[in-house]
Amino acid sequence: MKLSDELPVDHRLATVYRIGAGLCGVILLVFGILGFTDQLSFFDTSGSQVAGLSTNGLLSLISVVVGLVLIAGAVIGGNVASMVNMTVGTLFLLSGFVHIFILDKGANILDFGMSNVIFSFVMGLLILTFGMYGRVTGGLPHDNPYWRRRHPEQAAREDAARRGTTAAGPPRITGGGVGQTLR
Repeated sequence: MKLSDELPVDHRLATVYRIGAGLCGVILLVFGILGFTDQLSFFDTSGSQVAGLSTNGLLSLISVVVGLVLIAGAVIGGNVASMVNMTVGTLFLLSGFVHIFILDKGANILDFGMSNVIFSFVMGLLILTFGMYGRVTGGLPHDNPYWRRRHPEQAAREDAARRGTTAAGPPRITGGGVGQTLR
């Protein structure tokens, strides 16, 4: 089973994916642009602050690029927005874990501080939540496209019951004559 097979096409959840990608993309884009307006050095690790977060030119560039990727996902929408959200959210979480271990080391070329690590975790979880919304839970409603894809036989039975037919098709008249039965 491929993940792309589990994603609905043209469903109301696509709006959630788009809003999440667009909102988080704009936040990152604004942060990156504010870093560029302060004319920060590309690899500066002196602790320059923008919006309460340590930054440098490289982190500003990465923020702008990731923000644009999220916005592009929002424009495209649907399954693409969901996948972009899940991918970027996972990368944010990984970045938070990596940077928590290199905060005071020379490898901290993005000038991360503890506030950046917390932001990375919060933003990653937010983006992941938007990307996975309606896809993962034990209590998905039966009209959810993910539930229907995972349970096709039961979905067919429920559809047939709603239409007043059996899963095999409409009722048939069998026999011949006065005591005809429906099967």
